[in-house]
Amino acid sequence: MEKMSKKKKIFLIVDFVLIALLIFLDQFTKKLAVDYLQDKPAFNIINGVLELNFLKNSGAAFGLLQNQKVFFVLVASLILIIIAYVLFRLPDDKKYNVMHILLVFIASGAAGNMIDRIKNDYVVDFIYFVLINFPIFNVADIYVTVATIVFVILFLFYYKENDFDFLSFRQQKKYREFK
Repeated sequence: MEKMSKKKKIFLIVDFVLIALLIFLDQFTKKLAVDYLQDKPAFNIINGVLELNFLKNSGAAFGLLQNQKVFFVLVASLILIIIAYVLFRLPDDKKYNVMHILLVFIASGAAGNMIDRIKNDYVVDFIYFVLINFPIFNVADIYVTVATIVFVILFLFYYKENDFDFLSFRQQKKYREFK
């Protein structure tokens, strides 16, 4: 088994601390939504554009897959396991620094919504773009959506196919044979 470098250990500690802070921020905003928005009329931030509007969401985006708590918890758990694996495997190269940040945001969003589902059987949503009648969402959703969009852009235009060889099981076996 490979020994982990000091730089890698620091990255993983920073990743874990950032995940904890981002989850705390998400949960804090949801607590505020429960305390100040639940059973109250929508709070206008920009009239006709943006408002805070409490919603208990037992489904996914756009109200899909209502009351599928076990499915969502399993999917979130799988995503968190995959992200943990990738974070441990990411090379120390600085071109992967942005990847650390993106994976931290995706993990934080998945964990934040998973906590809601386990604790409440629903996700607290409260941000609503009235102007475009966009589905009500929360801070965790912002983490996942923005990080995923940036990740796709980087994957399409910045990273090359062989930049992800560190994830290949075959590559690891081949590496050990030459060692």
